[in-house]
Amino acid sequence: CTGFLFQKVGKLAATAVGGGFFLLQIANHTGYIKVDWNLIQRDMNKAKQQLKFHTSGDKMPPEVKSRVDEVVIFLKKNAVLTGGFAGGFLFGMAS
Repeated sequence: CTGFLFQKVGKLAATAVGGGFFLLQIANHTGYIKVDWNLIQRDMNKAKQQLKFHTSGDKMPPEVKSRVDEVVIFLKKNAVLTGGFAGGFLFGMAS
């Protein structure tokens, strides 16, 4: 059921995002939207600097590592449940 639901919702979401992008392009082309490319470039440079700062080390932050460890432990303890859910999800996505 979950796979089938995700398939239907995924198609609807893809249509909405694609339609929204299409409408934004039309609005930009007709002049309703003006893009400040200098502002975008400045913000992108800031984001790059922050990304370089945060990825300078090879280690994950401790809060992310602890969450990943919790998920791995849960999946190992509930292997049958996880396998059944994954199989059903993939079957639902395929149908």
